[in-house]
Amino acid sequence: MLDIRLSHLKPGPSVDAMQITLDNPAAAPQPLSPYYSQVARVEHADGSALLFLSGQIAEGATVAEQTRGIFETIAALLKAHGASLSDVINIRTCLTDIGTLQEYGTVRRQFLTGTPPTSMTFEVPRLFRPEALLEVEVVAAVSADPSRSRPAA
Repeated sequence: MLDIRLSHLKPGPSVDAMQITLDNPAAAPQPLSPYYSQVARVEHADGSALLFLSGQIAEGATVAEQTRGIFETIAALLKAHGASLSDVINIRTCLTDIGTLQEYGTVRRQFLTGTPPTSMTFEVPRLFRPEALLEVEVVAAVSADPSRSRPAA
């Protein structure tokens, strides 16, 4: 776990009150490369945090199979930081074929069942792994009070 202090910035309440931790939680699937971290946790003085997850891919022959694997990995990464899929506030998806959007959306709705997060989906010509049909990146907001969660739809 890498801990980054923001000492190079001018002091101020919004900077002094944050701590950034870069992490590859042992309880979650490990990254495909040692050259990036899967989670950046920006923790505020009140104990609340924002979790920025790196783009995730998964194995599978279809978009549905890969989507399922991706959301299972995202759920594990969030859980390692005391969060869940209901804490996701933003999602960005890259599809190699926008024609598979409905297939992706069907599986995504099985995992994101509450109030839908903000979202951006776009088509890309390819991803860094030729077998990857999609990549998903999320941001989650974690309350300092675990009893407070986002409202359901």
